This record gives sequence, C-alpha cells and structure tokens, in this order.
Amino acid sequence: MTAIHLTAPLHGWAAALDDVPDAVFAGRMLGDGAAIDPLGSTLHAPCDGEILTLHAGGHAITLRGEGGVELLMHIGIDTVQLGGSGFTAKVAVGDKVTRGQPLIDFDLDALVQAAPSLMTPVIVTNGDHFRIADRTGGRVVAVGDALLTLEPLGAVVTEPQGAPAERVVADVRVPLAHGIHARPAARIGEVARGFTATSWLAKDGAEARTSGAVGLLGLGIRFGDTITVIASGPDAAQAVTALVELIEGGMGEGVAQAPAAPVVAPPPAQPVELPEGQLAGTLAAPGFAIGTARWLRVADIAVPVDGQGPGVEAARLDSALATVRDRLASQDGTGAGAAIRAAHIAFLDDPALREAAVHAVVDGRDAGHAWRQATRAQADTLRNLGDARLAERADDLLDLERQVLRELTGAADDEMTFAPGTILLADDLLPSQVMALDPACVAGLLVERGGPTSHVAILAATMGLPALVAVGAPLSGVEEGASLILDADNGVIHVAPDDVALADARTRMERRAADRAAALAQAAENCVTADGVRIEAFANLGSVEDAVAAMANGAEGSGLLRTEFLFLDRDTAPDVAEQARLYGDIAATLEGRPLIVRLLDVGGDKPASYLPIATEENPALGLRGIRVALAMPEILDAQLRAILSVRPVGQCRIMVPMVASVDEITAVRAVVERLRGEMGIAERVEVGIMVETPAAAVTSATLAAHADFLSIGTNDLTQYALAMDRGNPAVAGGVDGLHPAVLQLIAHTTDGAQRHGRWVGVCGGLASDRLAVPLLIGLGITELSASPRFVPELKALVRRLDTGACRTLALRALAASSAREVRALAREFLQEVAA
Repeated sequence: MTAIHLTAPLHGWAAALDDVPDAVFAGRMLGDGAAIDPLGSTLHAPCDGEILTLHAGGHAITLRGEGGVELLMHIGIDTVQLGGSGFTAKVAVGDKVTRGQPLIDFDLDALVQAAPSLMTPVIVTNGDHFRIADRTGGRVVAVGDALLTLEPLGAVVTEPQGAPAERVVADVRVPLAHGIHARPAARIGEVARGFTATSWLAKDGAEARTSGAVGLLGLGIRFGDTITVIASGPDAAQAVTALVELIEGGMGEGVAQAPAAPVVAPPPAQPVELPEGQLAGTLAAPGFAIGTARWLRVADIAVPVDGQGPGVEAARLDSALATVRDRLASQDGTGAGAAIRAAHIAFLDDPALREAAVHAVVDGRDAGHAWRQATRAQADTLRNLGDARLAERADDLLDLERQVLRELTGAADDEMTFAPGTILLADDLLPSQVMALDPACVAGLLVERGGPTSHVAILAATMGLPALVAVGAPLSGVEEGASLILDADNGVIHVAPDDVALADARTRMERRAADRAAALAQAAENCVTADGVRIEAFANLGSVEDAVAAMANGAEGSGLLRTEFLFLDRDTAPDVAEQARLYGDIAATLEGRPLIVRLLDVGGDKPASYLPIATEENPALGLRGIRVALAMPEILDAQLRAILSVRPVGQCRIMVPMVASVDEITAVRAVVERLRGEMGIAERVEVGIMVETPAAAVTSATLAAHADFLSIGTNDLTQYALAMDRGNPAVAGGVDGLHPAVLQLIAHTTDGAQRHGRWVGVCGGLASDRLAVPLLIGLGITELSASPRFVPELKALVRRLDTGACRTLALRALAASSAREVRALAREFLQEVAA
C-alpha cells in the first residue's frame, strides 16, 4: 500500500515524543508521532485533509488526511489553561485543507511566558492502522519538510459497524474546568481499555468511541455539560461505573464549580484530623502490636570544650576511632546489621570527617568536643542536600558520635533492656540502639523523626518489629506506661484505647497469627491469583542468611540482590573470585530459582573509600548507580565476570540501577556480550533495568526495547516524584508510594513495557505493603519482590485476588485525588475480599 508522507506543520526543532514534558504525550497515551519546539508562529496542515475538531481554546486541532489517517496537533503544554488567549484559528470544523495551508496563528512571545512548554506534539491517533516507517528528529525543520512517513496496515474503519444490542447507560455532569481536551481524552481511553466492553461518550445525540481521542474531542464537551456514558459487553456495568467515577473525579485537571449568588469565599482547607486518641505515622516496617509505651530518652554525653593540648587530643581521637572501627569490624554476621556496620566503618574511614575534628583539636578543643562538632556539621550537611536517603544517613553519623564519645569518656552504653510487651518511643533512634533490642521484649517502635528508608527502618523490618516513623511532635504527648495499639500497616497509633478496642485488637492479633501460620503452611505452593494468573513472589536479599530465610518462607526466587555491601567496609574492591563465591553461594541456596543481581549501586549515601568519587554538591543527582560503574569500567567488568561465572548460566539475571538513558543499558549489554564471548558462554543472559525516576517511567517504552525486564524501585520513585523529604516530619506523612502520581508512573511503566512484551516487577517497599499488592497487580505487575518474612502473607493474599477486580480498583485509584483516598479504596477492597 502507498506510504503516507506527513510534513512538518511548524518551523522549529523536531524531536521525539519522549522529549515532551507531559506524561500523556511522552507516554504515547494518545498515540505515537513526533514533536516540534516551534521557532515560527503559525501551525500549517501536514497533509491534505478535512478538519475534524478545533478546540474552543484554539490550541489544538485534529484532521483526517489521506488514507484515513487521523492527526492531533497540540500547540504547547497546558495551553488549554490560557482560554484561547494568544491563538487565532484560520480554519473551521469541516473545512477542506491542503498541505502547508495555515491552520492556527499564535503569539509565540506571549505563549513562551505563559505556558510551561511550547513543545507541540503531532500525534497519529488511530495508530493501530498505521506503522511509522520513518520520522525526523534532532534537527531544525522548516514548514513542509519531511516529518513522518506512515505505512498503512490495512483498511481504516472510522466508525464502529452496527450498534450493540444492549447498552448500559449513565449520565454524568462534567466538572472539568476546560472540558474534555487532549489529556482527559487520553485518560478516558486508558481506563476504557481496561475492560472488555466497548464504550462510548454521547452528547446532544452524537456519540464517540472512548478509544478514539479524535472522536472524543469532536464532541466538544465543556465544563457543565451533561453527557452519557455508554458501554456494551460482558463487563459493561463495571466499565460505565469506572468511567463515571473518573470523569466525576476531575482527573486532576482542575474542577470548576458554578458560582452561586452571592459568591462567598470558602474557608481555608483544613487538614484531615484523626479521631481523638489516634496518631498517624509513616510506615517503616509492617505489622500489628499491642503494648505499653516506654520512652527511650538519651542525654548527650558530656564532654569538656577545651583539651589538654593538640598532641594529646589528636592521639586520644585516633585511638578512639581505631577502637570503634575494630569493634565494628570484628562483629560477625551478614545481612542488614552487617551492612549498617559497614556503612559506619566507611564513615570512620572518611578522611574529611577526621580532618574536620583535627582542625578543632589544633584550635585547642577536647577530642570529644571536636568529634561532636565534626559529625554534627556533616549530619547537617546531609540533611540539607535535598535528598531523603542522604538525610537519613545523618542518623548514622550521630550514632558514630555516641560510640566514639563513649570510648573517649568511658560513658556506659545506653540501657536497652525493656520489659516484655514494650512499644518503644523515641524522638529518634540510632541503628546501634535498634540492634541492641531484644525482639522478644520489644513489640514495636514509634519514632518522632526518621524516615522509612533509614537504617532504623531496615533493621526493624529485618527483626520483624512493626514500626512507624515521622510521627512528629504529637508523639511527645504520649505518657510513659500508656496502653497502645500499633497498627503499622495502616499508619495509625491508638493511644489509651478502651476495653472494647483492646479486645478487638487482641482478636485481630490472634487472627493475624493464625493467618500467618496458615500462610507458612502453604508457602511452598506457587503464587497464583484466584482467577489463575501467575504472579512471581520473590524476596529481596543482601546475604546468604537472607537467602536461607527466603527459602524458609517460600520465596520463588529473588527480585533484588543488593551487591553494594560487598564493596563497602574495605580498602579495595572485591575481586572476581570473591564476588563469584558470594553470588554462587546465594544462587545455590536458592536451588536454581531466579536470582536478579543488581549491579553495584554506590555513591550518594553509600560511599566506598577506594573509589575516586569527587565531592559533589548534590550526590543524589551525581555519580551514583550505573554511572559509577560506567565511569570505572574495571569495576563493572569484574562484577559482570563474577555474575556470569555462576552456574547454571542464566539463573543470575543482571539488573542495572538508576538507568536514565538507552545508552546506559546498551553499554552494559555490550560488556555482557563481550564477556560471554571471552568466557565461551553460549546461553543468553537477561539484562534488565530498575525504574527509579519519573523520567525512566515516562520513557519506559523506549527503554523496554533494549531491556529484558523492568523492575520498579518504588522508594526512590516516590521520593523523586513527590519531591518530599521522607525524614522531615512536616511532610513525611504525605510521602506515600500509593500517591496517584506514583501509581500513574507505574501504569506508564507497565504500558511501555507491554508494547515490547516485557514483564515488570516491583522490588521496592510497596511490594511488602498489603494495601499496595492488589493495586500493583491491577496495574499489570507480574513479579513482587518483598522482604523474606512477608512472602508467605504475600502469597496468601494474592491467592484471594481476582485480576479483573484488581484492575477495576487500580483504575479507581488512578483517578483518586490523594494517597489517603487510594489507601481507603484499597482497605475497603481487601475487606470485601476477606469477607
């Protein structure tokens, strides 16, 4: 069939849709195409055709061209907000136009100041009938230059043939301030595609399929219009309900209200308050506990300001540092505790930290005073870098402060013995304090400050202690000895509950214990949903001991082996043989089950003293993750050789951290292929990526073309998406991986991966969150890698879930306005499942 040539409708810089700063267009939710950053001020017709729609705001236009191709051209991003200002239409709906004919004039200078971007997408909205054979990008184009070449895939059907025999119908009033424009049309199509039923919107006797953006735009739906949602098919009722809820919810587009007379300014919005006797915190480790409040209040260790002379104080400091370091290095074990000790040793080995203390000693200060000044200054620096994970490492420095000061002063260790049934409260906790706790006596942790990815949180999860952090100042009002119910799963503390609440809580604990026992009894069985969909239940690992625990809990493999801790607490990088032994031991423990090995992820909050990483203003956005390995190819080469040496070949899959571009994944794959040749390995080895930034999520379709699988690191993805410091009690309550923005990014990731037949997993904290599990499955996740202890419960939960119901839940969550609303939806859903 004859190719269709579309020419540039604008003079400007031609680019890929991936460069458009809007998830709807970059994620190709409306279709594929190209984009132009304009240098001219007139939009022209890219081909001969007929104008189908012209938005009332003048910023968007659609036409049907030769071969039945339907095109959307959208001048700028969020320009619908301008209400037509700056746009002058040169054509009307129904006009026949010729290639190059002016369609819309716009005020380029005014729009540059008013719009977040003038990047103009040119979208083929019925792309299922065409293949883009060629496209222009990365250069300046003039009006009329070649932009896209399309090859028809078959006859284009512009309207559905025949009417459905039976329809489910519902009316809905449109609350969107700017009506149904491009972005809401894409959202409607996305939700509709989650159902088998065919669905339409209707207005004033005209109908349009929800799957066709052009048709929806052609209805001219505006704020306040009452439209009809129609569906026909086996799940028509569910489709109509989901679409009505989506439209009524406003889709995050700004919901307008018709003014009443007279107009009275509403009172300022008030934060949602919990019932009296309840406090809220941020989930650090899941679980449920009943106990008695016991406060851990530790005073600063007293040290003199002035010393006995620089020589004496410098020697005292070095002796104390060496003693603490030797004590940390001599402690046995692996896993979370060993990893944290390794991080502490790395801080002790940091010459800059010692030099800061020595400067104060030279000025006549006591060694203890100098060490406190140095550690607290560095801790303040970490907190002010704008990266939550680095801010949480400030606690490690304060922990080291106390350990070294105890050595210098002879102060006794902190008293960490508590009566059975204790729920420990603290304004902050240090990792060494948590490691000293007896889980047989301490039932849970509540921390005023801290963050959900701090070492304290990691330790609590490893020890099976339910924990909430970032509770904030209200925690200080809890009295010593108060009865508490700690519902970490739901982020709530019940203070001084009455007898009825306590009885209900004890019943719940008994039920949880019984459920846990039943889940363990079935842990060895495959993880399959109620409707027969296979979901892989994997475990996150950091050591051989973790692998043993994973096997005991029925893990079907590992979705994340953290290898960075092998590289810390040492003066040189581990060689190939040492790495191969560790990876091989873990693989053998898993008895042939898949082992996804994350490549070295150091830098930022995980320094390695022997790696020449210069001081950076913002390490979180600097040399970290795969950037380190690519900058130091000998490190990457050695690690890949070690992974490839594990037998059987293929059990170990390679996962690349912090990928931000195709070049990074292709560079790693090139090294893998070279080493396969050198090592005589004929079998193919899978190479996947971690999705940890909004950029990676939005461009997942591009990345998936080069990766064998994608795994979402929800902790980092949440942090970057919401731009909130998880260690700051003022905002930590809003840092939630179930925020609709994060869920949208997960949805974009699975959609992009599915275009290339790639599976998507989650190895972040959401995989261990009961409320998140049905949502993740509904969004298309097929592998969940959780903490080893959670695997039996994860499997038991998945066995009760129906994927169709999960998809419906996910669609409702995508249209929600807040993480609180999403959690309420998920909680209600799970209650119905359990009923």
